[in-house]
Amino acid sequence: MNNLKLIVMENCRELGEKVNFHLKELMGENDDLIIPIEEVKFNNGEGKVVIKESVRKKDIFILTDPMNHSITYKMYNYINHKSPDDHYVDVIRTLCAIRNQAERTSLVMPFLYASRQHKRDGRESLDCAVALQEFIHQGVKNIITFDVHDSNVQNAIPASSFDNFYPTNIILEKFITLEDVKKDNLLAVSPDNGALKRTRFYANMLGCELGGHFEKHRDVYHVVDGKNPILEHEYIGKDVKNKDIIIVDDMIASGESMLDVAKELKKRGANRIYMFSAYVMFTKGIKVFEDAYKNGLFTKIFTTNLSYILEEAKEKDWLEIADCSEYLAKIIYTFHIGGSVSPILTATSEVLENFAKN
Repeated sequence: MNNLKLIVMENCRELGEKVNFHLKELMGENDDLIIPIEEVKFNNGEGKVVIKESVRKKDIFILTDPMNHSITYKMYNYINHKSPDDHYVDVIRTLCAIRNQAERTSLVMPFLYASRQHKRDGRESLDCAVALQEFIHQGVKNIITFDVHDSNVQNAIPASSFDNFYPTNIILEKFITLEDVKKDNLLAVSPDNGALKRTRFYANMLGCELGGHFEKHRDVYHVVDGKNPILEHEYIGKDVKNKDIIIVDDMIASGESMLDVAKELKKRGANRIYMFSAYVMFTKGIKVFEDAYKNGLFTKIFTTNLSYILEEAKEKDWLEIADCSEYLAKIIYTFHIGGSVSPILTATSEVLENFAKN
């Protein structure tokens, strides 16, 4: 009898249903694999998680998206949106409810909680490392994430299973299928030093040149929205005139930095500009992107459905969303049967191989 079961948090239902569908196909199962749970919120803001079925001797995979800010609850009779911290605590509650009764518990968190606070400088918190340690303390055996901001954060749990997968193949296959681009006229540009390794990876997959990168000059005397604001972007690299450009980063938050980079590239005569990011948060809304698109600043943004996307953004012509649910289902199934994840990590697609060769 199959013992693989999914616990899908309310912040991840759409993706969870798709993963459930693909897993059933992979396993030849007719019955749903999702164990129902209830995430309860009291009017004072406290909460609890109730698991509606036995998890004893089950191979449990918890799916959660800590960046889904669309979920609301009443607190002292006013409407409050769940924050990443709220979602994190709900995962801890779920692990507490499991009570180590499962045969094994794995946490699938594509957008890793607190991953932007992955290192410490001076007297500040180290949230991501602390969260990882708490997950392990509460019984998690495997942590599965995607395109983490800095994979070195796994050093916080050196003896535990931490696997960081990349949706690059799926995003680029969609890009090649939809867009008429030639690799000889394509350059990959990094928006900063931090994204340089990721950008080089995209360039290698496409078989195109790495054009260069931007240096961010920040105002070190002021802090806005938790970071030092960027004063200017300085481009260091090859001539971009008449070239199609891909700009790569792990996430788009407000988008101001990415759009500044696109503006600088346009000043230098770049042709079409495509932005690639596993996650698009649009923390200040989509108007700035809509205006930039209408002004010809960029052609399209390619992203994934691994984390919440604003509903109004999904309908825009400039946003393409690559469905990673089948890929995620294959990863979960591989963990379940005890298979090697190396083929998944190193796999490429025929579409990409042909593009890179031609």
